[in-house]
Amino acid sequence: MFDYDKWQEIFGTMRKHKLRTALTALGVFWGIFMLIFVLGMGQGLENGVYKGFGQQVKNVMYVWTTRTSKPYQGFQPGRVPRLKLEDIKAIKNNVPQVDLIAPRLSMGTNTVSFGEQSDEYEIRGELEDMIKIEALQLHEGRYINKRDIAESRKVAVIGKRVKEVLFGQAPCIGAYIQVRGVQFKVVGVFGPMQVKPWTEEDLEAVVIPLTAMHRTFGMGGRVDYFICSAKPSVLVSEMEPKVRGVLKQRHHVAPDDPRGIGGFNLQEEFLSVQVIFGGMKLFLWFVGIGTLLAGIVGVSNIMLIIVKERTKEIGIRKALGATPGSIISMILIESIFLTSISGYLGLIAGTFVIGGIDYLLILNEADLDNFHHPTVNLTVGIGAILLLIIAGTVAGLIPALQAARVRPVIALKDE
Repeated sequence: MFDYDKWQEIFGTMRKHKLRTALTALGVFWGIFMLIFVLGMGQGLENGVYKGFGQQVKNVMYVWTTRTSKPYQGFQPGRVPRLKLEDIKAIKNNVPQVDLIAPRLSMGTNTVSFGEQSDEYEIRGELEDMIKIEALQLHEGRYINKRDIAESRKVAVIGKRVKEVLFGQAPCIGAYIQVRGVQFKVVGVFGPMQVKPWTEEDLEAVVIPLTAMHRTFGMGGRVDYFICSAKPSVLVSEMEPKVRGVLKQRHHVAPDDPRGIGGFNLQEEFLSVQVIFGGMKLFLWFVGIGTLLAGIVGVSNIMLIIVKERTKEIGIRKALGATPGSIISMILIESIFLTSISGYLGLIAGTFVIGGIDYLLILNEADLDNFHHPTVNLTVGIGAILLLIIAGTVAGLIPALQAARVRPVIALKDE
């Protein structure tokens, strides 16, 4: 492997046929470059789609109430149970699989004013976990916290568009807005991570602590719906029956009633997206490896030509006592070296281009709907390097075996 004379021969052959060596290396370079590029762009597409599920939580379920369809414990069908804040506490105490739980109560649209500016916005009551579950982000200040909930503080987190209309370019943190004659201190500005038709309402919402809404506006502890997430090691499909069971028992809904407690979970949708992207990754690997194989075939053909050109030299080597193993290693080392160097350069170039695209997106603050933070995973890089070594070995194996079979007597004959 580290025979100085052998490496001199390899470099001498490459210098003698510069154009042929460059074109052969270009095929491998382009194959690895395209493999890294398509996988990096595919990761950006996957990140963009997953971004819509929420920054931290994807395995969640939404729960609300609907009209019951069966009589139970003296209650007639057609009744709509009312969710309460106590239900949230009961679920936390009785369903250990639940990680985060975020109820929401809406007061509908109300006039929100600051000084002489006013407009109609949705008023929401929430707990601190909502921003951890929904695809929301803070632009200024903070969100509702546990102390706000415990003390029923009159604080508010306003949507980005609310801030623009009421405050313009002026600072809003610490200012007081008025809702139904009650003053609320602005502590933060939030908005959706991706502005889409179904997330625009988050831009025009005002969030206050749920306990403050109950106490200030006499909402009777009600909750419209809630979202809860499963712990990392638990599937939401395992948690869902237990959550529904607790609520059905508390609200006197028949256990076999398909209605009463409604909702849906994101597990099936999330798993289907995972399957789609799993298939897409396999396809991208197939395309990338196909492109790489075209380069490898080129390397193999060139090595066959080299063996043909050096037939007499190989015959002389064998006549002087060279073993088939030494002949094979000579051809294999040249093949692996050529593919490894050109492939490694392709790996570096592909990674550099993907990093450059990500840098430009960040620099221009581009927020694309279904594309975010393209990256090249470490496992992809390691896989590409292993693929290079295997490809170089395969590319040189057939020519090396052919060289090992050269008979000295025939090789030394004049053509």
